[in-house]
Amino acid sequence: MAIVSQQPGRRGRGVELVLLLLGLAIGLYAYLQVGLATEGTPPAGIVTQAGVLVVLALATHVVLRWRAPYADPVILPVAVALNGLGLAMIHRIDIAEDSAFASRQVLWTMLGIAAAVAVVIALRDHRLLRRYTYLSMIVGLVMLLLPLLPGLGRTINGARIWISLGSMSFQPAELAKVLLAVFFAGYLVTNRDTLALAGRRVLGLQLPRVRDLGPILLAWAVALVVLVFQRDLGTALLFFALFVAMLYVATERVSWVLIGLLLFGGAAALAATALGHVSDRFDVWLNALDPDIYSREFGGSYQVVQGLFGMASGGLMGTGWGQGRPDIVPYAQSDFIIASLGEELGLTGLLAILLMYLVLAQRGMRAAIGVRDGFGTLLASGLSFVVAFQCFVVVGGVTRLIPLTGLTMPFLAQGGSSLVVNWVIVALLLRISDAARRPVAMSGDLPIGPLDTSGDVAEVSFRPTGDDANPTEVVRLS
Repeated sequence: MAIVSQQPGRRGRGVELVLLLLGLAIGLYAYLQVGLATEGTPPAGIVTQAGVLVVLALATHVVLRWRAPYADPVILPVAVALNGLGLAMIHRIDIAEDSAFASRQVLWTMLGIAAAVAVVIALRDHRLLRRYTYLSMIVGLVMLLLPLLPGLGRTINGARIWISLGSMSFQPAELAKVLLAVFFAGYLVTNRDTLALAGRRVLGLQLPRVRDLGPILLAWAVALVVLVFQRDLGTALLFFALFVAMLYVATERVSWVLIGLLLFGGAAALAATALGHVSDRFDVWLNALDPDIYSREFGGSYQVVQGLFGMASGGLMGTGWGQGRPDIVPYAQSDFIIASLGEELGLTGLLAILLMYLVLAQRGMRAAIGVRDGFGTLLASGLSFVVAFQCFVVVGGVTRLIPLTGLTMPFLAQGGSSLVVNWVIVALLLRISDAARRPVAMSGDLPIGPLDTSGDVAEVSFRPTGDDANPTEVVRLS
């Protein structure tokens, strides 16, 4: 049959290439400036490391032209630029502390980009993940609780969130957040009508039925287990906030958000009085400049105060690459890399970095709005929320807006498991954005697949009409 209608679409791969070269230039220029400012010469091995990063980024661009030609052209360049800035700052702190975190971060960058490429190639349609909804839940919960196993889990700085793999360590909660996002998307797209429509209306709010509270209570219980036994406030907060956010996107009911805030607020208040490590975090937050808390050997405010002083010395324009003293802040290359960047780049540079995160989250949300199936909408919105919320929690902790949580800044902070998983998130957003931006081609042939009415739109399978056409196209029913 001849094609009845076909909407033209812009692929944007040329725009992506230009932005990608700009993102690479930002990271490499920062890396070069660090060497010139601290040692007077370009950093040793900059040609090799720059060549590896350029080859990997351009290879990813080529793969997108091949496998996801309609993917969002902004997501990849922003991720590359943030990754490059993180490598530059980690290298700068290495010079001050005589450490070697940057070289290992380059290896993790290679592994992360390779994982992203593998996801884009192997996953031709994001809706395939919906088949593994409950498997994702099981594996995600296992990953989340894995550090509690004796002999396998490791306790670092009071938090038991790591597992040992030979000479290496891995934080399984990073992978768990992606697996649980897949589960939440699959579960909520199936049960959204029950969760959204059932229940009484009280004082303008559509309250859920008691028997429908099970999922949020289960998520809350798991978050409490992480908070109490792993002593990890950040992961518990991120996990529970992800579920509540996706629940709101699925149902558009403010009552779920209020219930979630009440549950976690009550748990946090109880933990602040009953758990010593949480109480210490609140003491640092509320009384950071108190001499007794500042000089406390464990759980003191020295790190927070030094980070604040560093950002204050950076002022509006910063001290310049290599001209500050971020090395006097503990864990400046990981937990407090935002304070390090704020000192050397100033408020202006820090705002520019935060705007890059805002753009990344906005493009992910744009893909969520544009994709034509409920599962893709929930998954893209959940993954975008994870990135945005994690940035808010980290920056809020460093600036004393909220208590410290121990989370790391996506793409910037030193840490292999976080970097690899964030590149996987980028790959999933690229795959979903490809489906969202791909033009709809309709043929006069009869549907060759079943009708799926579990989401807001009906999915109908048609025979492909060209080289770029999907085997399954989606049409919106009026």
